[in-house]
Amino acid sequence: MPEVGSRTPALMLQGTGTDVGKSLLVAGLGRAFVKRGLSVRPFKPQNMSNNAAVTADGGEIGRAQALQARACGVAPSVHMNPVLLKPQSEIGAQVVVQGQVLTSAKAQDYYQLKPTLLPRVLDSFARIADGADLVLIEGAGSAAEVNLRASDIANMGFAEAADVPVLLVGDIDKGGVIASVVGTHALISDAERRRVCGYLINKFRGDKALFEPAIDIIKARTGWPCLGVVRWFEAAGRLPAEDAMALARTTQTARDPNAAIKIAVPQFARIANFDDLDPLIAEPDVEVRIVPAGTALPGDADLVVLAGSKATLSDLAHFRAQGWDVDLAGHVRRGGRVLGLCGGYQMLGSRVADPDGIEGPPGEADGLGYLDVETTLAPAKTLRETRGTEQSTGTAVRGYEMHMGVTAGADCARPMLTLSQEGGARPDGAVSADGRIAGCYLHGLFAEDGFRAAYLTALSGTARSATTAYDTDIEATLDGLADHLAEDIDLDALLAVAQR
Repeated sequence: MPEVGSRTPALMLQGTGTDVGKSLLVAGLGRAFVKRGLSVRPFKPQNMSNNAAVTADGGEIGRAQALQARACGVAPSVHMNPVLLKPQSEIGAQVVVQGQVLTSAKAQDYYQLKPTLLPRVLDSFARIADGADLVLIEGAGSAAEVNLRASDIANMGFAEAADVPVLLVGDIDKGGVIASVVGTHALISDAERRRVCGYLINKFRGDKALFEPAIDIIKARTGWPCLGVVRWFEAAGRLPAEDAMALARTTQTARDPNAAIKIAVPQFARIANFDDLDPLIAEPDVEVRIVPAGTALPGDADLVVLAGSKATLSDLAHFRAQGWDVDLAGHVRRGGRVLGLCGGYQMLGSRVADPDGIEGPPGEADGLGYLDVETTLAPAKTLRETRGTEQSTGTAVRGYEMHMGVTAGADCARPMLTLSQEGGARPDGAVSADGRIAGCYLHGLFAEDGFRAAYLTALSGTARSATTAYDTDIEATLDGLADHLAEDIDLDALLAVAQR
């Protein structure tokens, strides 16, 4: 294994702020360089997201890094995202290191912990770089968070420790992109300025010629060259989102009066792994409505989905505080169906207990009472990829489990799924006696086209086939993104910088 500093070409994309599009740029650039015949690996030193993926080696990483690995044509590895922070409260998060839970920490405690994590981050980087032609590294948040610089492992602190060049990314769609680039230059140190090889302008709409004077202004102020102005890529919404910021855009979409099937999803404060919904959103005649806090669940929904949660007890209290428990009772009285996934499944039971304070202060609470099951949270975390069969439709499913709860009760005698395991099969989930309420621990099950079609058929009462080949669509979108970036970015210049 090479040591950090050996000469695997690498380039780090850092943002002028958060949500500037770094994740998709790394995915698209990874696919673009793979098309050129290179062996490319993604890497993100530190990520903060409750959207996570399970790796084949039994760990977890940010969902964005799993997508980037897919774009690069390689299997996801825990070393692609060695530090993953999963927020559980306004001030604290679960800390996952090289795929496994290390601890839970408040912000100030994590600030003290970070320097001890740098050796493990560099170890993971060396492992990812070994045998690669190119490593594309994604920063986190802003390159100019100078108040956090002393213990930084996510941006310039990592770039300096690993001795990699930096490409700055600014988001023109947010406005103020000239100030954000120039302001970043003003705030970072001289050594960090020299590490920046140039910048990209992302999410551009309109006539590029209008931005040309800005390139001269930025050059005069910073000396940095512009290595690309990337046009808005409309299809980006088809790809899994990194974190819950994307849900704000989903809630703003107009209602579709012609949708054949309407699905409502209450947005928990700590909603997790909501990319479970992406295959449903991709169906052209299905409306998936993300319902924000303070808004009633729509009365015309065919299905209410309770998605995953990183803090089940807290989100259960949040659910009741919005009056969604009353809305859900009305939905069920009208004959509507309910599906709970992971944390949402736990909430549908009669009791949820966290005696050891796994996800927050120790406690317990009555569940929503739609399934005769009880859940106790426990320190051991289940992380595994699996496949099996959904019982009501008899169709194949596949996905991953990621939970710290053990659920048992009478309704488990009617499991929603039968999943494969070494030496046989095992049940997962529970279904109510009338079949209208169900829950399970399997994330990603709607990505299986056959199951999705069968489930929507049962929901609507109208026979249908899968109108969207979900995995094929993801691959086509990644190819389209790569071609899009190849038109707007000087890939030869990026490669030359990475090879220095």
